Amino acid sequence: MSEQTPPERKKRRLNPLWSLLLVLVLASAWLVGDMLHFIRTPASSEPAEVVMEVPVGMSVPALSELLHEQGLVRSAGKFRWLVRFKGAARQIKAGEYQLSTGLRPGELLNKIIRGEVRLHQITFPEGYTLKQMAELLEASKLVIAERFIAAATDPPFVRSLDIPATSLEGYLFPDTYRFARGLPVETVLRSFVTMFNQHFGPVQEEQARKLGFTRHQVVILASVVEKETAAAEERPLIAGVFLNRLRRRIRLQSDPTVIYGLRNFDGNLTRAHLQKDTPYNTYTRRGLPIGPICNPGAASIQAVLNPTSTPYLYFVAKKDGTHHFSTNLVEHNAAVLRHQKRR
Repeated sequence: MSEQTPPERKKRRLNPLWSLLLVLVLASAWLVGDMLHFIRTPASSEPAEVVMEVPVGMSVPALSELLHEQGLVRSAGKFRWLVRFKGAARQIKAGEYQLSTGLRPGELLNKIIRGEVRLHQITFPEGYTLKQMAELLEASKLVIAERFIAAATDPPFVRSLDIPATSLEGYLFPDTYRFARGLPVETVLRSFVTMFNQHFGPVQEEQARKLGFTRHQVVILASVVEKETAAAEERPLIAGVFLNRLRRRIRLQSDPTVIYGLRNFDGNLTRAHLQKDTPYNTYTRRGLPIGPICNPGAASIQAVLNPTSTPYLYFVAKKDGTHHFSTNLVEHNAAVLRHQKRR
């Protein structure tokens, strides 16, 4: 009896196309997983602040390399892919950024797309001049002082802000501001004037009208009051004295107006300075100086709009920084001898 062996089963071979497809699927899954891990994972588990500058026109590859060099992303190549995947190549905003290594790549990209640049807080004291404000801004690397002053004294630009003058002196409202680096000086100046307008609106315009003053005249006198005293309680009284003198056509004879008109003042005010005629010298000229001599704060503006009704016509500084007030010249001269040395 013969034995029959079963026919040998044919081995199944995987179709090469299916093999290739499987490899592609697995590779794609790995790539997607790798990218998702990149997008969701910060560069460091120990966050650190990094300040970096994104120049105007910076390319996506250059930005990606910069972020990688600063330790903000783990891979420059993957960040490039992320930018292109989101279609954000043309949405990159230039500026100075304060970023953290604890941010995920997607969060970093969103900040740069939205232009969430670093803001620098800066406080301007009441009574600073245009020049002093320009120097303070330049010291903080926010503007170039020369350009700032040039724009602030450009008549067409000043008029575009509805300021009836040839300079923004007096209208750069002293306050605390937050500015990004790289802003046009015109943008910075508009911020000051906007703040001024918030403190001098229709109500203040009406108060000025009742006094017989224009807004500009109020600002001029407020700037003089600002420079005359640092004592808040004295400002309405000093404003009242100046208004009395203006109404009687008596020269204001304010030392700060003389100083403002001098190009190179060394801190020592002399009789010769008082006699040197300039458009700001209220010893040689009647009425208000030609323009503001500083940028007054809200208190000095309010002091002019709400002056103290007083019989005083004179005042002289005492050693403690406050003033002695007098109704007549004889009393005033005696106070000068008592409180100050003769010039």
